[in-house]
Amino acid sequence: MPRRETELLQLLADGNFHSGVELAASVGISRAGVWKLVRALQARDVDVQAVRGRGYRLVNGLELLDVQSIAHWLPADPQPEVPAERVSVLDEVDSTNLWLARAAREGAVSGTACLAERQTHGRGRLGRQWVSPYASNLYLSVLWHFELPPARLAGLSLVIGVALVRALRGLGIEGVGLKWPNDLVCQGRKLAGILIEIGAEEGGPVRVVIGVGVNVMMPPAVACEIGQPWVDLRSLAPDAVISRNRLAAVVLAEIWAACAQFAQTGFGAFRDEWLAYDLTRDQPVRLVWQTQAIEGVARGVNDVGELLLDTEAGVRSFGIGEVSLRIRL
Repeated sequence: MPRRETELLQLLADGNFHSGVELAASVGISRAGVWKLVRALQARDVDVQAVRGRGYRLVNGLELLDVQSIAHWLPADPQPEVPAERVSVLDEVDSTNLWLARAAREGAVSGTACLAERQTHGRGRLGRQWVSPYASNLYLSVLWHFELPPARLAGLSLVIGVALVRALRGLGIEGVGLKWPNDLVCQGRKLAGILIEIGAEEGGPVRVVIGVGVNVMMPPAVACEIGQPWVDLRSLAPDAVISRNRLAAVVLAEIWAACAQFAQTGFGAFRDEWLAYDLTRDQPVRLVWQTQAIEGVARGVNDVGELLLDTEAGVRSFGIGEVSLRIRL
């Protein structure tokens, strides 16, 4: 983002009204220049309100991500310990997963993390677009190298789901459940998603990029771009002050810890906790698998994270990345 747009954002970050004269003097431009900057911010989906006679304000205030602030909120003794220097905060990027994949090819180590205020090509599972308005939600990716064959990584997205629920519960957000294989759902609407991308190096460890998106304060202007029911943390906890830097720190710490444990124990150590958050267990569901629609009753997951579906032909298992799951109404 251009320097003057950033300066204007910082001036408006408190959520109060500021006059055009005040902003112009602070940034060192004309009032017309302020208007142009406001229009540029609005084009980035930043919710700047202009009211004649009162000036400009950010409707919900703003907290920009900052490495030092994230480091401040990290646990005093995170396990494993990952230096804050491995955390990068970007203003804008194509996607945090793609950025980390490039960093991995250049030698980035386990625990390296990338966060961005905005993604221009954010992606969800099955290539779907992940709507990524500026400085509104949490978009982050973590790189981890596993000394495991790719087949044993099948349950990793479920493990990351458990890590995210732990992080949210630690911040007082209750009632969040998991929908196989990679969604966090609350009140029947999607709160967060996970995208796991695996790249194997010949003769070396398996390189995994773990992408996470959490809805924090979704601007109404972009809500129509989301093709499914959604919810954000602001609506779940309207009276709470949700710090995105604190959320980022807690999420990172839980992901780092989960990856370290998964490398040692696999999915089995997480299975009971995942089942406790399973929203579809013993519910009639429909799986869209390749070109088939398969109906049955969800029976949880097995020790490697495969979905168990009780069908007319008996209980069948389905692997991560093969199916799309919708609760049958």
